[in-house]
Amino acid sequence: MGALYRAHAARVYTVVRRLAGDDALAEDLAQDAWIRAFRKLHLFRGDASFGTWMYRLATNTALNRLRRRGRRDEVEQEAELTSSAADLDDAVINQRLLAEALDRLPPGYRRVLVLHDLEGHTHEEIGELLDVAPGTSKSQLHKARARMRELLDPGGSAAAAQSEV
Repeated sequence: MGALYRAHAARVYTVVRRLAGDDALAEDLAQDAWIRAFRKLHLFRGDASFGTWMYRLATNTALNRLRRRGRRDEVEQEAELTSSAADLDDAVINQRLLAEALDRLPPGYRRVLVLHDLEGHTHEEIGELLDVAPGTSKSQLHKARARMRELLDPGGSAAAAQSEV
């Protein structure tokens, strides 16, 4: 089981981190997912790869716990860059800005955006995972994308520049 953990731990943490929007909570969720996997390993039928089974179990574990926990308070404080922008290349800066914007989305928006745009689920699959209609998933995704645009361009400089053309 240790080899399976080493092979899949990073992906499990990544998906639950994206859903949770918080490092400490993601660590708890990942740990919960692995505990569940150890307890339910006898149920693994091998119809899909272990990685697929574990990913699905981790996603469901995170969504169930977040649902039970209710709407968490949004973290409004932006993380400070620990090193100067000159020390980081553009890709790292952009990745950090995207992660911070994703963390600031309301939980419902973040879950749909992560599941659809980052994890590749269809609206029907998201509907099943979140127990909502596919139309709700589509609506939440549209609103999440609009909010991400606002968060990434708070001054609206892109829209202003486009209207001047």
